[in-house]
Amino acid sequence: MSAWKSLKCPHCKSRMSQEDFGRHLATTHPGDVEKTALPVPLTPRTVQHIHATLRVALAQAEKWGIVPRNIATLVDAPRVPHAQMRLFTPEQAHRFLESVTEDRLEALYSAAMALGLRQGEALGLCWADIDLDTGSLMVTNALQRVESKLKLVETKRDRSRRTITLPKVCLSALWKHRAHQEEERLAAGEQWKETGFVFTTSVGTPLDGPTVTHRFQQALKKANLPRMRFHDLRHTCATLLLAQGVHPRLVMEILGHSQIAVTMNTYSHVIPAMQREIADSMDAILTPVAGPVATSVATSPKTEKPN
Repeated sequence: MSAWKSLKCPHCKSRMSQEDFGRHLATTHPGDVEKTALPVPLTPRTVQHIHATLRVALAQAEKWGIVPRNIATLVDAPRVPHAQMRLFTPEQAHRFLESVTEDRLEALYSAAMALGLRQGEALGLCWADIDLDTGSLMVTNALQRVESKLKLVETKRDRSRRTITLPKVCLSALWKHRAHQEEERLAAGEQWKETGFVFTTSVGTPLDGPTVTHRFQQALKKANLPRMRFHDLRHTCATLLLAQGVHPRLVMEILGHSQIAVTMNTYSHVIPAMQREIADSMDAILTPVAGPVATSVATSPKTEKPN
């Protein structure tokens, strides 16, 4: 682990990578997240974006003669490590949803797994985005922390803005969640902050990502399931859909991927099983039906020999 990637936790003195720092604070020291004085470290992905933006800007400046050379091309951006997916099997997914039926975040977990929503997209949902009568949901915004404040921002890509038909299991959880939220609003009285968000604290304020991640880890432990990232619920959704034979193009639309190649490359581990199903389907079409084979023998009429 190189020095520029390594950070030390101010609470337990553990040393870890930048990628694990935020997750460590949320899961191990949830009560001290706001007290942590360290600046939020830049992830390799963020550094990549900054490097790409700077490279494009300096390339234009070089064309205009403002700078003699685009020095950003001389610098290599950091490699972004691919986090290992941890997926629910169908049995584990069913067990998890059963174990959170009394959890106030049941509908959040259900939406993340059944619809493949990113955490920011799920937390940024407003009741105005959901039509419970028709069973549809629009993804237009995401909740993000900007300059230490939670803000609702538009999705970055056109593909990310999408309308999704709600499965019955998700629709039922949302109806139940809305009724429970109304009870919380009445109980909070004047302390309730009307924000319009679907998933809130007990006083109506938006939920923070680290808090949700911590609650998710607790729910996994209660269900006796292995640890996984909240984002792995999205991966579980895509994998379960592909394993059922749903066309990758439709999975791409549900997840809001920019290109179908992103879907295929991300979930290439499901492709071999799909190819086996395709081969079996082709066998079913082309293999002759078992049974006696009809044959015909051409015979010419017998002629009697002359005496």
